Amino acid sequence: MSRLLTRFSKLVVLSYIIDWAVIIATALVGYAFSKVTPNHNPFSLADLSISYPYQANETVTTGTLALVAVMAPAVIILVGSFLLVPGAAVEGNGSRSQMWRRKLWEWNAGWLGLGVALAGAFLTVQGLKDLIGKPRPDFLARCDPDLSKIKTYTVSGLGTELSGAPTLVTWEICRNKTSMVKGDGFASFPSGHACFSFAGMTYLTLWLCSKLQIAFPYLPYYSSRPGYLSKTEADTQSNSLPRSSSSAWRLAIRSQGAAPPVYMLIVALVPLGTASFIAASRWYNHRHHGFDILFGTALGIFFAWIGFKWYHLPIRRGAGWSWGARSRKNAFFKAVGFPSPVGDDNWSSRGGVRQPEDIENGDAIPGLAQSSGTRGVDI
Repeated sequence: MSRLLTRFSKLVVLSYIIDWAVIIATALVGYAFSKVTPNHNPFSLADLSISYPYQANETVTTGTLALVAVMAPAVIILVGSFLLVPGAAVEGNGSRSQMWRRKLWEWNAGWLGLGVALAGAFLTVQGLKDLIGKPRPDFLARCDPDLSKIKTYTVSGLGTELSGAPTLVTWEICRNKTSMVKGDGFASFPSGHACFSFAGMTYLTLWLCSKLQIAFPYLPYYSSRPGYLSKTEADTQSNSLPRSSSSAWRLAIRSQGAAPPVYMLIVALVPLGTASFIAASRWYNHRHHGFDILFGTALGIFFAWIGFKWYHLPIRRGAGWSWGARSRKNAFFKAVGFPSPVGDDNWSSRGGVRQPEDIENGDAIPGLAQSSGTRGVDI
């Protein structure tokens, strides 16, 4: 293993160590936010939305959430990277050490994307909880308000002057002044369980779809394979052919793709179903309002998408691989005057095709020698 590491460019390795440092620092900032006392919005004692009973036992605890959203995807990615990489099509392509470099790189890329998704979700959701300070649906049950001091803690509303008008009071009216009220009681928006579970599970779904080639059949407008036409060319050719030739051509087009087995669809959807159950449990445990859960879900999916796209090729054209590593000259940044950091002139060593021998020269840590046809189409 030490011989393999000596072939890596030190600058490239350092750049990915910095990636990990940024991810860990982001998570630590999120943890610090979780210890901050949130803002305390005033509330009405007649508000039905915060009058639900308090359930001491949660269906999905924080420990279970960490196990499902963090540990499970991390273990599956680790095992999958060593079992599925480099793949039967290229199993004999290269030396044994090169095969292990590919496995290690896919593992690193898989965990980096997962780290981006989870750390970004954690930081954002904890920061928003502190900033918004929205009472939970079971807040009044936690609070145990002292009804004899309503006038003392009234801060707004016309309830004391106009019959039927609302009266807003501060949290000091609560007899229970522990952290379950002062801190956790005002942490309803957004749902951390929904955000974190969908960040980890959506990322895992995308990763499984990539590695197991689970995708809808499609006809690309262009490909590295011969015989593909643009849509306009295909329509023109179809209309100009005799009926018998046109039928044969359409049959040939149909043979280019097929739907994966249905059980593969189940594999892809199980993580999303798990995340949906966790998010739904926050509703019937009276921990979050509906919009809190929906917003947390959207945040989780958003960060999962960012984490996956940052390190992995598009599912339908990426052959299951992640992007290769940055090059030595582009390990940290690209200066003014360089081409766009996307497309053929990007952070790679050559711009475009990556070759396994790049690592021998200390230029990169490649995922695989990729054909030019693995680019150009989004998920």
